[in-house]
Amino acid sequence: MAAVTNVLISGASIAGPALAHWLGRQGIRAVVIEKAPSRRTGGYAIDVRGKAIDVAERMGVLDGVRAAETGIGGAAMVDAAGRVRASLAPGLVASEERSLEILRGDLVALLHEAAPDAEYRYGTSISALEDRGDRVEAVFTSGEAESFDLVVGADGLHSNTRGLAFGPERPYRRFLKSYVSIATVPNHLGLDGEARLFNTPGRVAALYNTPRAAGAKALLLHRTGTESDVDRASPAAQREHLREVFAGMGWETDRILADLEGAPDFYFDSVTQIGMGAWSKGRTVLLGDAGYCPSPMSGQGTSLALVGAYVLAEELAARDAPGPALAAYEQRMRPFVAANQAIAAPGLDFIAPKSAMAIRARNALLRSGPLLRLLSRFDSKLGRAAEAIDLD
Repeated sequence: MAAVTNVLISGASIAGPALAHWLGRQGIRAVVIEKAPSRRTGGYAIDVRGKAIDVAERMGVLDGVRAAETGIGGAAMVDAAGRVRASLAPGLVASEERSLEILRGDLVALLHEAAPDAEYRYGTSISALEDRGDRVEAVFTSGEAESFDLVVGADGLHSNTRGLAFGPERPYRRFLKSYVSIATVPNHLGLDGEARLFNTPGRVAALYNTPRAAGAKALLLHRTGTESDVDRASPAAQREHLREVFAGMGWETDRILADLEGAPDFYFDSVTQIGMGAWSKGRTVLLGDAGYCPSPMSGQGTSLALVGAYVLAEELAARDAPGPALAAYEQRMRPFVAANQAIAAPGLDFIAPKSAMAIRARNALLRSGPLLRLLSRFDSKLGRAAEAIDLD
């Protein structure tokens, strides 16, 4: 008999629907709540890599992921005049067969389709949790209450579930001394499945286009020695912060800043990891970014969420009590999470080198051709981290 029969999942992006799929296969009821009023669409490009490819295949969504690939044919590093200084081809960091890029909204749609038996409730979240030993009483923002065998927080970096069960976020944050913004803007460069990146020390401005979406995606990232609360400020304050940091940087940056004013999907956050001594407390457990966010600089947040959902569901189905199942989930996932969190710092150094000399060195390395491809594919930390768990 499975450890649980009735599970509440907070978060309907990636980790939540993936878990709902696997619970459904075991005949376990899954209720998925989401504070947004409807399923999220759009979003930026994300990666499904390494063992997450195997999970997607076992879910039956791998063909859909392949069909929805972004089609971005590599990236070019440019100077202030837009002249190409170096290029990054597809498959340079990891084998293309073991690394697929898809828009977040496309993956969310595939995962929802793969969990048809889950009960989705939008426009609501948890306002209180009471663990009664044999069940958890969840009170929703509507004021209604319901009991579950298990509550799963799959609600992202700033997890509401984590706050209710474990307390404030600050003790668990590992700020990587950077802030990032992503938004949809007009494709004024006429990019066609291409990406352009422009660097000055500690800053990067980028534009990329995918045939899967209209316009272009703009990315602004900057490093800082000081952590502020700008990631919790209003969008207007965040846009002002970006103007202060990036105005006059060169290339297309001023135009990007202007386009952010009308962007329908403006996103801004700190580049942060979550590190916790335990991912479960009683009958509440954390999944994906809520428990072990690796930060966007690792490129592995989506893959951790997919693999974590698979492992958690497998352990819940294999045991007859939540405690041993949650302990086994954590034991299996800890080394995988550690390996993938460890690649965030090198990822940040690659996309936003700290000095002009470091920018030139990176570009020179990218121009080194076949040797770089060989070393990157077969000996990269990213490739090894993406495969660092046994699913069987």
